[in-house]
Amino acid sequence: MAKKSAGEAAVDDTLGYEQARDALLEVVRTLETGGTSLEESLALWERGEQLAKVCERWLDGARARLDAALAEGEEESAEE
Repeated sequence: MAKKSAGEAAVDDTLGYEQARDALLEVVRTLETGGTSLEESLALWERGEQLAKVCERWLDGARARLDAALAEGEEESAEE
């Protein structure tokens, strides 16, 4: 069985935001440095896309929580 490169590993959907962001930064650094084959670069790109989606889900969730908290605060202010 062939050894998988870092870019070919599946992204764990349970990663925290900071973990996914740090892994994404590492993928970007590796791609910017160059020196990888086309196949490795594509695998890294795909991993980066997956990591970006994990980050986006975290940010969307945080935005929804903030919006809910703000709406609740506005409702309480209106009741006073």
